[in-house]
Amino acid sequence: MTKYLIVLEETPTGFSAYSPDIPGCIATGRNREEVEREMHDAIAFHLAGLHASGLEAPKPVSSSAYVEVAA
Repeated sequence: MTKYLIVLEETPTGFSAYSPDIPGCIATGRNREEVEREMHDAIAFHLAGLHASGLEAPKPVSSSAYVEVAA
């Protein structure tokens, strides 16, 4: 099992998500739970396509951190 970082963003109509380690792999949803589920399925589908084409899955290299600044 491999873990990929996903970035969630709130939109005017719900949420969107992408993975920095898998360019072009995105998902949308009405709420956070839905977009996480859709992103899971999108990544699984993308990796299955790579595997079927004889290509290796990208290695996850992204990480996340927060910085605190005065606003």
